[in-house]
Amino acid sequence: MIRALGIKLFFALIVFLAADSAAFARTTLTASYAALSKEQRASLDELEQRTFEYFRDTANVANGQMPDHFPIVGPNDNFSSVAAIGFGLTAYAIGVERGWMKRDEAVTRTLAALKFFHDAPQGDQPDASGYRGFFYHFLDMNTGRRFKSAPNIELSSVDTSWLMYGMLFAQSYYDKNNKEEKEIRQLADDIFRRVDWKWFTDGNPLIQAGWTPEHSFDYNYYRGYSEAFGLYILALASPTPAFAVGQETRRRWTEFLERSWGEFQGQTFLNGGPMFWHQYTHSWIDFRGIQDEYMRGKGIDYFINAQRAALAQREYAIHNPLQWKDYSADIWGLTACNGPRGNQKPGEPDRYAKDPKPFYGYIARGAGLRYAIDDGTIAPTAAVASIAFTPEVVLPLIDAMKSRYGADVYTQYGFVDAFNPSFTFTDRTPRTGKVVPEKGWFDNTYIGIDQGPIVLMLENYRSEFVWKTMRKNPHIRAGLKNAGFTGGWLDDAKPSRTEK
Repeated sequence: MIRALGIKLFFALIVFLAADSAAFARTTLTASYAALSKEQRASLDELEQRTFEYFRDTANVANGQMPDHFPIVGPNDNFSSVAAIGFGLTAYAIGVERGWMKRDEAVTRTLAALKFFHDAPQGDQPDASGYRGFFYHFLDMNTGRRFKSAPNIELSSVDTSWLMYGMLFAQSYYDKNNKEEKEIRQLADDIFRRVDWKWFTDGNPLIQAGWTPEHSFDYNYYRGYSEAFGLYILALASPTPAFAVGQETRRRWTEFLERSWGEFQGQTFLNGGPMFWHQYTHSWIDFRGIQDEYMRGKGIDYFINAQRAALAQREYAIHNPLQWKDYSADIWGLTACNGPRGNQKPGEPDRYAKDPKPFYGYIARGAGLRYAIDDGTIAPTAAVASIAFTPEVVLPLIDAMKSRYGADVYTQYGFVDAFNPSFTFTDRTPRTGKVVPEKGWFDNTYIGIDQGPIVLMLENYRSEFVWKTMRKNPHIRAGLKNAGFTGGWLDDAKPSRTEK
């Protein structure tokens, strides 16, 4: 009877707090971590530290470059990802707060990165680092110039955005009144002010994905709900009038949102197939209790939307419509990641031709309304980086993956990028990773943009550190307000000092 009364009181509290979604999310998040056992906290601490060490150990400390993937096995793999650098700059500060890195070292590394990007060659030359304030998706780890060994490396609007988020985070975190931290703040501000978001529209209110000096714009406009959610917030935040986009861009972007709204696997939300669409912007911005016009009309916020997306992915795995091996309530997660399919050599028979269900290499896997790419490959980041949204279902998953697959999936820098229990073919050579007979394919690489959300969202779950820091940034606040967001911390927060 006492237990039954306790359950009734608990659900009464949920109903009470649900009237204020921000209070509900904040209370349940705090309560979830506080209720963990000592062993569970130690497990999360180890996972977060291992993932942080990916950025600490693999960076080129001289110029701030961080690899797209690791290990690097040859000269054609020696390139950085500007998006990974944004996550890594944020990870450095997490390391400071957790005692894994001295603040002086984090300052030195961050300053080296910002100095490099501030002074890196910008122009329409094919071997520049960037153009019009944007940067190429992949840069040479040593020189920091456009990586030319891989074809069609584009100036990337969205990947530049993740780099900017890391720099703006640094601007707000390094707040001491000394020469080095003042310089970090100034450099971050200068670099952000130079990004010509309006140019990347090419006269259309919507922002495009890529540009190359060889072919100009790709005319692949970001519209509707996707990872570009975070890109548009920054484009609306620009303090440089000639480079900022206006309300027509905001209107055109949001008018496509309704196409993604609907029910999937028992959840009604803005759908996005790959889980990273729901994670990247949330890694830096706390959307609990703040709403734009679209979400005010739906009666929820983007945090609740992301919760529903994670729960829908889990339910998809439970239903497992394609009947892949090991999918369950505790083994799930679809997002952009590596896969088991290898590159076929010239003249080699196609051993995949007779497969009733296709396998892929790197691709944006996911499931949702009007989106379905699922080949049995599970990416740990898809679920683990959702821990701040749905800790009650992610915590058992972390334990289940580690206990079921052991050292095949959990190694030096935390979880490997991906694994596929259904791919047990020993007569095929995967592009990366290994095939363990009767157990499946396990990657042996890590990808920076999959590692990043893990370490940032683990820390947000534990302390809200990244979110609290970014609430102080004047550019982030301006972007959110220009995008029509109101409520909660956004109405209360005051910007931190910005060097002029």
